[in-house]
Amino acid sequence: MVNKVLVNKLLTDKQMKDLEGTWVDESFIKIPVLEKNTDVYYIDEETGLEKLLLKFRKNVISDNEIRLGWNAYKDLAKPSRGRGASAGPIDTTGQYWSKRTVVNNKKWMTNYLTPKGEVSKMKVNNQVASNPIGFFDADNKMCKLPCRLTHFTRTNFEKYQEGFPFLQKIDKLYKQLTPEAYQRQLDRANKKPLFKIPDTSFSTVTINRNFRTALHRDAGDYREGFGNLTVIERGKYHGGYTVFPQFGVGINLRNNDFVAMDVHQWHANTQMYETGEDKAYNEAIPKVYKDNPDVGTAGIYELYTRISFVCYLREKLIHCSDDVDPQFLTKSGHNKIIVE
Repeated sequence: MVNKVLVNKLLTDKQMKDLEGTWVDESFIKIPVLEKNTDVYYIDEETGLEKLLLKFRKNVISDNEIRLGWNAYKDLAKPSRGRGASAGPIDTTGQYWSKRTVVNNKKWMTNYLTPKGEVSKMKVNNQVASNPIGFFDADNKMCKLPCRLTHFTRTNFEKYQEGFPFLQKIDKLYKQLTPEAYQRQLDRANKKPLFKIPDTSFSTVTINRNFRTALHRDAGDYREGFGNLTVIERGKYHGGYTVFPQFGVGINLRNNDFVAMDVHQWHANTQMYETGEDKAYNEAIPKVYKDNPDVGTAGIYELYTRISFVCYLREKLIHCSDDVDPQFLTKSGHNKIIVE
């Protein structure tokens, strides 16, 4: 049985824009947190018609598929300072920034002083464990890189491939729940077969570990498709709801679950936390990670693990040339691409 919920906008677009990059708590959830199979629609202000916000399904990914995804991808969410508004307000009191001198701090972006006392050339964000695998379009700004498998994917190529059945299951669920959007995306992806994950409509997967996202909207994905989110957990925790505050909707997305969702609507996560019972359980299980707390990457020093997967097709890959050097599409050593 699938429940249907119809919601309205509770906050204006301007109110949401003003909240961009801020933390969202459970007070933004105005209906019971979704715990069962549910389709959520809202009224489109321009057409007056119902429009899909999300389709949430419980226990649709098997334990074996979860285990396969965990073994392949548990180590692939690496520290990043480039996640924009989703990384949240610059935390000057946290482990990472307390060891650096912040300058020109603006919401979720800041410069800092280098060891030479110079202002950094780039603005960066809070450091979180978040990393894309798969394909990226050309970068013509700084490094002038071609369309390619990301460097991290090429240097972890076997792990990338080992997880294909898990990603293919996500693709299958996407097709089942939103077939029209799926077909549009698949048709688009098939125009550039060199740049898609085999037997899926995806080019790229963003993998996050214990990353509580602040309020944001996704960008860079194929806008005529539809978004999705899956998590793999180890240990116990509470919270971490996926929230659409403009509509007052929150989802308790857990192990084995899947949600197809409009990632171009504002969304975020509530805080994850341990109860006393959770903590006792987590302290009793073997430790998987050996992260150095001095590095200060947000969230990853907890005893529990929540790895989230966002699978998508990058919008600009359609412009990539089919004449690409094979070295950019397969396993490599640790030397980065050098473009003459």
